[in-house]
Amino acid sequence: AKGLVKIFPELTYGDTLKKLQSGKRFIWIKRNMTPTEQAAVLNLGEPGLVFDYDYHRLYPQGNLVSHMVGYSDVDGNGLAGIERSFNKLLNESKDPLRLSIDVRLQHILRREVNRAITSFTAIAGAGVIMDANSGEILAATSLPDFDPNRVTANPTAPEMFNRVTLGVYEPGSVFKIFTTAALLDLKHTSFSKQYDAVNPIREGRFTIKDYHPEKRPLTIPEIFMVSSNIGTAHMAQEVGTTNLKKAFADLGLMKKPEFEIEEIGAPIIPKPWGEINTLTASYGHGIAVSPLQLVSAVGTIVNGGTRVQPSLVMRDKDDEKSESNVRVISKETSLKMRQLMRLVVSNGTARKANVPGYNIGGKTGTAQKNVHGRYVADKRMAAFVGAFPMNDPKYVVLVMVDEPNPNKTSYGYATAGWVAVPAVGRVISDMGSILGMRPHYDEVDISEPLKQFVHNVKGEH
Repeated sequence: AKGLVKIFPELTYGDTLKKLQSGKRFIWIKRNMTPTEQAAVLNLGEPGLVFDYDYHRLYPQGNLVSHMVGYSDVDGNGLAGIERSFNKLLNESKDPLRLSIDVRLQHILRREVNRAITSFTAIAGAGVIMDANSGEILAATSLPDFDPNRVTANPTAPEMFNRVTLGVYEPGSVFKIFTTAALLDLKHTSFSKQYDAVNPIREGRFTIKDYHPEKRPLTIPEIFMVSSNIGTAHMAQEVGTTNLKKAFADLGLMKKPEFEIEEIGAPIIPKPWGEINTLTASYGHGIAVSPLQLVSAVGTIVNGGTRVQPSLVMRDKDDEKSESNVRVISKETSLKMRQLMRLVVSNGTARKANVPGYNIGGKTGTAQKNVHGRYVADKRMAAFVGAFPMNDPKYVVLVMVDEPNPNKTSYGYATAGWVAVPAVGRVISDMGSILGMRPHYDEVDISEPLKQFVHNVKGEH
């Protein structure tokens, strides 16, 4: 027992001696030892100490895709992620299971989310890259993360929590994508129509106001570009509660999404849903969804309007075709939304993501966090969802940062335009090079027709 404890310091003398004196024909002393440790045990010269050789799961990528891949126990039983969901297949079949993750893109995304967290001294972050048409998840990172080769943390530790699929958050103004699409799809309005953004909206004890108020009537492109809460709330009133809730439901935002891993969070929906909930949900407050739901819904909006079902497993073309037959919004509405999202990047709150030649569009969202039933001004979520190229979208990219703080380069701001937007821009810039996507510098900007409806605006930082 003394010799074994010297070789394996993590063992205790008392427990080891008790095992050796148990009288059982077989008992494990130590599992998963190195060749050096095995040689040291042999040198003890004890004939009763024997070795059993078994398969052991190794994760060569370490932390890189830990929340999606998951991990297994010492006997090879999956305990989280894909390992758990496909435990039987992985243990009983020799058929390979191929994930949709592109390790090259995963490295880029993880690096940039980590960079944003570090630069703005945030507590956590998440990122997703999704194929806008097939729904395949090409990269997904949740930070902090863990090494599946050395899972020692408590399952409730921060690094074990999957912020991409299990975490649900109030997304803020990113939700204006879905409210605006709902209004445009009703075909009751036009880009030239103006909505009141002069005065805050008061509903009971609640007041809806703008971060940088324009204090004048705004067109839809202006409301979307400067991210007016007041204007969006008035648009939601025109959509109506029933239609807005249906639009959110059709986009997969009102129920727990289907996905290949079990760590899936259910959205938090207002119950009961009153008039004030229609107004606040229109700009992403009082309703909470996961980053996975956000990228899926945005994919549906930009890909021509057909439903996207996210997947972590590589799909064949027949699977993709069957999903893409479900229409959620019209092609016309999808085109208008791509124009609006491009306007946000070319002229609005996401200019720091404007990589020349890639025709990027998107929407920012900065939301105060609800802590114990109260919104806290200095605790926020900063998110940006981008898609490209907007003339024919192929990819959706999201970066979300939890509780960022201003730094010396952000002039006192910690909003999405400063925190998440540059990160997505850098991700897309590197994606283009890796995927061999040639920049098109001479392509007509898809948002150009909308600029006639945009006047002198302040915009938000």
